[in-house]
Amino acid sequence: MVPKVVFGEGCFNQLSSILSSQAKEKAPFIFLVDDVFEGNTEFIDRIKIRFNDKLIFISAAHEPRTSQVDALVKGIKSEFTTIPAGIIGIGGGTVMDLAKATAIMLTNKGSASDYQGWDLVKQKAVYHVGIPTISGTGAEVSRTTVLTGPVRKLGINSDFTPFDQVILDPELTKGVSKNQWFFTGMDCFIHCVESLNGTFLNAFSQSYGEKAYDLCMEIFLDDTLSEEESRAKLMMASWHGGMSIAYSQVGVAHAMSYGLGYVLGTKHGVGNCIVFQHLEEFYPKDVLLFKKMTLKHKIEIPQEICKNISETQMDTMIGVALGMVPLWENALGANWKSIITHEKLKELYLKM
Repeated sequence: MVPKVVFGEGCFNQLSSILSSQAKEKAPFIFLVDDVFEGNTEFIDRIKIRFNDKLIFISAAHEPRTSQVDALVKGIKSEFTTIPAGIIGIGGGTVMDLAKATAIMLTNKGSASDYQGWDLVKQKAVYHVGIPTISGTGAEVSRTTVLTGPVRKLGINSDFTPFDQVILDPELTKGVSKNQWFFTGMDCFIHCVESLNGTFLNAFSQSYGEKAYDLCMEIFLDDTLSEEESRAKLMMASWHGGMSIAYSQVGVAHAMSYGLGYVLGTKHGVGNCIVFQHLEEFYPKDVLLFKKMTLKHKIEIPQEICKNISETQMDTMIGVALGMVPLWENALGANWKSIITHEKLKELYLKM
């Protein structure tokens, strides 16, 4: 679990005092910041960068890659003679995942792709802080950092992955576009659905999942919330949804979305929505609710993205999805292979 968290409008201003306890002589803090803030001098000034700290703007146009992590680590090590005092990620899920992975790879040898899987990390990561500016992914609280590698899209899942400190300031999510708000919010909703309907469900994950689910229902179907209330509640839904899957697992939508992301580069939240609209046989009640939310907010889900893909692309996509063994076990139980076959996944993908 993340050991320290602060929450509230304006709490981002506590960043410098929080980091002061981790400051080390000559050791920089490395700030990975979503490039949507590039040129926003007012926001950047609030970070209060010290003399030897480094700020790196990160594009969220593409899903995070293992090669991107390797390049960041190489650049930091070549520029500084000491290990950084901390890695601070400020942005959406892409930046959160890159910050977690960079912190891990600064203390572990090899490539980030070597650690895609479960509990492969051996050395404690550099101190790292997560500051989400978009709510829904749960990346700020999860024990995984999802990366696209040379042969697969898979997280670095370990006890060393979670942030040491998280700052949850709903004020930072102002200005998020409606589509981003919806797609990342639905990522949270789908987290809850898959956790609550999974075979790995336990009392701990259920309590968090039910709270996040109820918050999503309120945020996306209740017209009485103010924008301020909605921002705060979605930030809490994201946190609780992330906690729920940390102690259980996700399911069918995420497994298939990884295939879309790896082959077609589909953004994670969008990919989940593309898949989820076709999963009535697995989550009938919740797919109907999802479609109701989509209609209410006038969101267009991409269609027919798999229509013209090659057989090779289809086989690769299916292979990536089938590789998500814990997700399928959670969704369908130990005998999932009797239900989810190559042919079944092809049939589903061709609907998308």
